[in-house]
Amino acid sequence: MLREDRWVGHYLPHWTSPERSRARYEIDGSGLRLRIDADQPDWREEDAPLRVSNLQTGVFSGPAGSPRGTHRHRPDGLVVRTETPEHVLWAPTAGHVEVTVSASVDEGCMLAAWLVGTEHLSEEDTGEICMFEIDADAVGEGKSHARCGVKAHSDKRLTTDMAEVVVPLDASKPHTWTAVWGPSGTIIGCEGIVVKHVPHAPDYPLFLLIDLFEIGPRSETAGLYPKTAHIHRVHGWDTSSAVP
Repeated sequence: MLREDRWVGHYLPHWTSPERSRARYEIDGSGLRLRIDADQPDWREEDAPLRVSNLQTGVFSGPAGSPRGTHRHRPDGLVVRTETPEHVLWAPTAGHVEVTVSASVDEGCMLAAWLVGTEHLSEEDTGEICMFEIDADAVGEGKSHARCGVKAHSDKRLTTDMAEVVVPLDASKPHTWTAVWGPSGTIIGCEGIVVKHVPHAPDYPLFLLIDLFEIGPRSETAGLYPKTAHIHRVHGWDTSSAVP
C-alpha cells in the first residue's frame, strides 16, 4: 500500500479534477509501477494531449477560483478548480534525495523526478530542482540522455540552469539518481557520479514529485497499454535543521 503519511497519489490536483489527476499504479515485487492506461483522461483539457501518473509528498492550494497553488505551470490565468487541503507531508528546505527507477521505453513517455516549491508560505517560492527527465526515445542500451538542473520558473531569486547529460547506462534498467541541495548549491548525480552542479538552490520547502507522462496523441492501438515505469526505491533526508 502507498504510505498516505508520505505520498499523495495525484498530480497537482488543485489545477484539475480528481479523476484527471489520479495516479494509476500498482505495487509489485520490484517496487511501484506507474501506469498510463488506455482509458486514462488528459490531465487537463487545456494541456492536452497529456496524461500523467504522479506521486508527490504533499499538496497545497488556495480556495477554488484563486490563483494560489503549488507549481503554477501556466501564466495565462490558471485558477484552482479543486480546492485541496494543505498537506505538507515531506518538504525540506535543504536535503538529500535518492531515487532508484527504471525509465519507460514506451512511445511518447517521459519519466521525471522534481523537487518543486510548495508555495504554501509564499507564492514567490516557485523554484524547482529537476533531478531528471528521461524521454523514452532517449534511452539506449549503452547510454541514455536526460535533462537535469534548476528551473527558476517565476522565482526571480534563482537562475534557470538546465543541461542535457549523457549517462553510460540503459535507463530502462534500475539505476539511482541523487539530489543534494542547501546553502552551497545543488548537486545532481547518477549512479554516484556528479552530472550537474548549480551554485544556488531554492531555500524554501520543496515537495518531491515522481511522475510518468505520456505526451502527445494517444496510441491508436489499445494493446500498447499500459505504458509503464518503475520506482524501486526512494530515500530522503531533511537536512534543514543542520543549516545555520
